[in-house]
Amino acid sequence: MTLRNGDCGSAAALSALPTLDLLLPWEFSPTVLLTTGLAVALYIRGMVGTPVAVSYPRRIAYFAGVGLIYSALQTACEYYASHMFFVLQLQHFVLHDLGPALLAAAAPGATLFRGMPDWARPRLQAASRTLAKPLDFLFDVRAATALYVVTQLVWLLPPIFFDTMLSNPLYKLMSWSTVLGGLPFWHLMLDPRPHPLGGLRLRQRFFALYLAMLPMTLVSAALAFSQSNWFPVYAVCGRFLPISPVMDQELGGSAMWIPGAALFGIVFFLFLARRLDQAEIIRQHAAGAPLISNPAGTSRERADPHRGTAEGPA
Repeated sequence: MTLRNGDCGSAAALSALPTLDLLLPWEFSPTVLLTTGLAVALYIRGMVGTPVAVSYPRRIAYFAGVGLIYSALQTACEYYASHMFFVLQLQHFVLHDLGPALLAAAAPGATLFRGMPDWARPRLQAASRTLAKPLDFLFDVRAATALYVVTQLVWLLPPIFFDTMLSNPLYKLMSWSTVLGGLPFWHLMLDPRPHPLGGLRLRQRFFALYLAMLPMTLVSAALAFSQSNWFPVYAVCGRFLPISPVMDQELGGSAMWIPGAALFGIVFFLFLARRLDQAEIIRQHAAGAPLISNPAGTSRERADPHRGTAEGPA
């Protein structure tokens, strides 16, 4: 088997990197550069010269998501993730959770579509109709949740992990699968459109979030508290910090557990806020309270229990 980076265990590969090199590609990938560059170019083209304004929070979320994914895949983070388990888990948190969640929160679909050339739009629509059934399956909440969990945990199986860390093709497959496995799930969770346009009711989002969080929490806790070395491959690749394998593994479990739990908690409270907002609108509607009043104090529009919530059409 060809060792990853060609010299996985050499002392030269483990030497400290200059500060400037932290921002440069550790192992240049045209695929990453073209994908992220195209994503940025289409989004900017979709924003410029159109009457539809994109809010600044959505712009920030989109560019932050693309930037984080690019950084995790192309900068020296790749080097450190190859030589420290806890850095690898931080990288996977960015690729699998934080980056895709920011992209989903930005809801960039319409902007990207407007940024496409005129000749490409009908072709994309035709392809979407052709692939309607596979896309429906991919964005089914059960399939998306299962894909989200599997694309993270399957790579932690020790035999698979050993081969992956020593093989460039498998390592690239692992990195891309963590990104692509997270996108459908976070799209369903953070879709700002109300049901049925957004696909899921709030209670379905709560349940899917819990189902995704449970196995991730159990595995990360097992890693954090285990006293045995699950991943001996670093005896070949080496570590850039002088800590024990068990300590590295404990830090990796914590890196998988704590940031992930924080993100899930933020999304949970976002759902809760939407639910409370809906309950308040329904209460006002039942009491006959006006939603918008004119200066004379008479009601111009009554409260709609479904307007602007995730449970009904806006």
